[in-house]
Amino acid sequence: MTARTDSRLQFLGATDSVTGSRFLVESGGRRVLIDCGLFQGYKLLRDRNRLAFPVAPESLDAVLLTHAHLDHTGYLPALVRDGFDGPVYATKGTAELCSLLLPDSGYLLEEEANFARKRKSSRHENPRPLYTAEDAVTSLESFRPRNFDQEIDLGGGIRATFVPAGHILGAAQIRLSIGDSAVHFTGDLGRANDPLMHPPRPLEAVDVLVAESTYGDRTHATADPEAELGGVIRRVASRGGVIVIPAFAVGRSETVLLHLSRLRDRGEIPAIPVYLNSPMAVNATEIYQRHQGEHRLTEAEFRSMYDLARMVRTVDESKLLNLRGGPMIIVSASGMLTGGRVLHHIAAFGSDPRNAIILTGFQAGGTRGAALLRGDDTLRIFGRDVPINAEVVEIGSLSAHADSDEIIEWMRAAPAAPAMTYLTHGEPASSDALRLRIRRDLGWNARVPEHLERIDPAAPR
Repeated sequence: MTARTDSRLQFLGATDSVTGSRFLVESGGRRVLIDCGLFQGYKLLRDRNRLAFPVAPESLDAVLLTHAHLDHTGYLPALVRDGFDGPVYATKGTAELCSLLLPDSGYLLEEEANFARKRKSSRHENPRPLYTAEDAVTSLESFRPRNFDQEIDLGGGIRATFVPAGHILGAAQIRLSIGDSAVHFTGDLGRANDPLMHPPRPLEAVDVLVAESTYGDRTHATADPEAELGGVIRRVASRGGVIVIPAFAVGRSETVLLHLSRLRDRGEIPAIPVYLNSPMAVNATEIYQRHQGEHRLTEAEFRSMYDLARMVRTVDESKLLNLRGGPMIIVSASGMLTGGRVLHHIAAFGSDPRNAIILTGFQAGGTRGAALLRGDDTLRIFGRDVPINAEVVEIGSLSAHADSDEIIEWMRAAPAAPAMTYLTHGEPASSDALRLRIRRDLGWNARVPEHLERIDPAAPR
């Protein structure tokens, strides 16, 4: 029997949903948090953001981030405000993107609270944001960027290394050495044939694997995303409509623009105006341009993307888009319609059957994007019900997450099976489906951990 140690891994989030990535590692008197994400989607999950953090923030010695998306980083400003004063380690790309995402998140949270106060739509007399833009800016002072493959000694026998994950700029898998045990966190795995990012690095031999399972119960469509995108654009443009593409500001917006520029360069879509209406996406695209070694885009492709899209920066410019007619294409955040400028465009154009809304990525349960996918004919936006008569199209092949087949093939290349694989970052059906596939196809031990469960990395069960 393996001797027990003082090391522990606790699942503080992402165990019964895609969001809320938070994993606590304890060893040798040290406490390290892997990811510090927001819960998103269903209100039951979002309410967890308002609960006291499961451990005292001041008791944490360090935070490591897999990548910049808010379900992995978005709670960090609250953690710092409430007492965490240690270093936040991330790749250079992740640190730069967080300098955009976190202040914007704080601003939007403040806007939501102000809106609820004015409309008296909250059950609280004086609704307050989870944190402010100022809190977010303060949290950025804690960042300590590190290179891929640079070992970080965290004390207590814990050493960490960032390993490329694909997915988005800066995204990392995290390999931890905890005493004699190797624990590997996938973060969000990218795809082998992603048009934007390089593939995730293959898995090495580890004792414990904590793997994402966002698409664990499905495979992406094999259709050419450019062919699908081009068909929708030609169809809607011919009837004078507006195409609204909700896209995550980091990663997905760049991919959509890349496909649109290729279609335009080949003359496969008409020369209608294309607007990138997300200041964050505009700035993120510039960050991608500074980190060309991490992705597939060439300078010529960046120039083509910039020549294609008109960059919308101000609120007034954004409002004017809703007053002009089609045909035109608007790419705007957020990708799951949880907030941002895209909501104003859905409110303006969603009721007209000449128009189209193209969904380009995962839609977490409880979001407006998920409601569109299941065929809801109204969306609640800014306190009113907006009828949806526009054509709704999902292009699943644009996803930046590895699907079930791709995750299995990534695991299959490992030189040895982990003692245990824990499946996280998935809704219950997808996590359990991937668990069954891993057991059947690979013969590995795998299970779905419970929320707040604690395990011993030296004797995983």
